[in-house]
Amino acid sequence: MKRFPPEALQAETDRLVALLSHVGWGRDECEFYAPLTLRIREAARDKNAVILAHSYQTPDILFGVADFRGDSLGLSIEARDTTADVIVFCGVRFMAETAKVLSPDKTVLLPAPDAGCSLSESITGEDVRRLRALHPDAAFVCYVNTSAEVKAECDVVCTSANALAVVEGVPQDEVVFLPDRFMAENLKALSRKRIHHYDGRCIVHETFSPETARAWKDLYPDAKMLVHTESPPEVVALADLAGGTGDMIRYVRESPPEWKRFMLVTECGLSDRLQVEFPDREFIGTCSLCAHMKRVGLRQVLQVLEDPRPEQVVTVPEDVRVRALRSIERMLELTRKGADTSRPHANLGDRTGRGE
Repeated sequence: MKRFPPEALQAETDRLVALLSHVGWGRDECEFYAPLTLRIREAARDKNAVILAHSYQTPDILFGVADFRGDSLGLSIEARDTTADVIVFCGVRFMAETAKVLSPDKTVLLPAPDAGCSLSESITGEDVRRLRALHPDAAFVCYVNTSAEVKAECDVVCTSANALAVVEGVPQDEVVFLPDRFMAENLKALSRKRIHHYDGRCIVHETFSPETARAWKDLYPDAKMLVHTESPPEVVALADLAGGTGDMIRYVRESPPEWKRFMLVTECGLSDRLQVEFPDREFIGTCSLCAHMKRVGLRQVLQVLEDPRPEQVVTVPEDVRVRALRSIERMLELTRKGADTSRPHANLGDRTGRGE
């Protein structure tokens, strides 16, 4: 690996310590990773690459090398609007596919090509076509956590931030919501429409139970509980806020200074991110780890920039890409119309649809 001047290594170590000490990283760890983060950023400049990191990634990726941190669709939009030639997506496969749908002329690289998603992998395009035969008059709304193939077979995409706005915005009174069963059940409580669910589940959020959530609330009565809407309805019902990760970040940012404690009922990476970005707040460890998200490491990011393997280069067939893009554009059109999302526990996210 390239040797950097001592002053560059010192400055990078100091930068990492200033950020990552908030999540328990010491100087020795930051000193170890500094040459790697410097090399990755140099390689990204050489390749005119932008590095995207989902909020569930580890702190070294989020704060060591990422140009943008956030949710999958929002990151894909950010990357589309840059002048970069290459997109490195530190996340899972469906996210990188979405980036390719939005940026067909850019090279999209996935450092961990085996990083999947239980929701995305629960349904195929053939499953959607089969369901259309059973519900010919329904609007098909698919969650962003799906493959490009599935997005191409649906009428409109949604995120957890705008799911209610999209469901309310489609003209049909009957909706097939794919693939997240719990999110569909949470939407049923907010909409008068007839919503059919599928049986996809997030391996992180399905693990949370109302019994555990109540125990957490009893243990930390002063803490605000923020619950992802991929969680069971019984857990969502206990939340001070239910929504996506973008909603949670916004809630913390806009909270009054006297609110010091938050429980994030979602993947642990978000707690780490917020502890760095809001060091004056406390984030209670109520989270669960996603093994898929944790497949990405700094050395993989460097390798994919320097010498990507064929399986790390993301491709989407053009006919699939065009139809998937149509479903995303339909989402943006519906959310611009400003359907009402002001009910209790509604998805209160960015109306651009960028959060999931």
